[in-house]
Amino acid sequence: MSVLPPIRRDRIIAQLPQCFIKEAALHTKEEFDNKVKTACQEQRTGTVGFKISKVIVVGDLAVGKTCLINRFCKDTFDKNYKATIGVDFEMERFEVLGVPFSLQLWDTAGQERFKCIASTYYRGAQIVIIVFDLTDVASLGHTRQWLEDALKENDPTSVQLFIVGTKKDLSSPAQYNQIEQDALKIAQEMSAEYWAVSSLTGENVKEFFFRVASLAFEMNVLAELEKSGTRQIGDVVRITRNSSNLYSVSKKKQSGCCQ
Repeated sequence: MSVLPPIRRDRIIAQLPQCFIKEAALHTKEEFDNKVKTACQEQRTGTVGFKISKVIVVGDLAVGKTCLINRFCKDTFDKNYKATIGVDFEMERFEVLGVPFSLQLWDTAGQERFKCIASTYYRGAQIVIIVFDLTDVASLGHTRQWLEDALKENDPTSVQLFIVGTKKDLSSPAQYNQIEQDALKIAQEMSAEYWAVSSLTGENVKEFFFRVASLAFEMNVLAELEKSGTRQIGDVVRITRNSSNLYSVSKKKQSGCCQ
């Protein structure tokens, strides 16, 4: 069993990152829930520090799903686009309010011929990120179908949704303002949180993923507290900043196509 490396210093979250725009946010609180903060201070977060929140990233071909993930995880941008075959994933580790927490980012293919492969990896997702191209209104219209496909494999009540517009650097102000209004409307219909980013420049990318990690962490801790009831969570396992990681991860890549 391998031990994961220490959490990077630029992956430490001490305060709740704010939403991109209040009109389409999962919530607009400025701080973590008091129950979550108290549990972390008292080291009563149960098994949360050992959990991995599964994130699936879906959307049309060439909207920038892989570039978005690579900008955050590797701080790189590859202009030579290569379509994802099947699925791939990256693991990102954070420290949230002093507790280790990880996101497993599943990058899924947007091509129709790979859909049956990618959809098999949707199950068990706690976060669904639906990506569209801010310069392509058709990709925004397809977000509803991507949501429907993702929710076929998951309980809608236990999934947090984000809708993310990419290529903000390529969108003119007039074009951006128009598509953002449409995106906000769709996000509100989906009960999703809306963000606009640029993987080329890095604009809003780190802020977005920090927001995702923080809301996923908060959801996990609150669920743990509710599940424990009057039982002391600290009796199950105590998480500290120096706790060893008891899980290992091996990267998997799926290739091939549907018959």
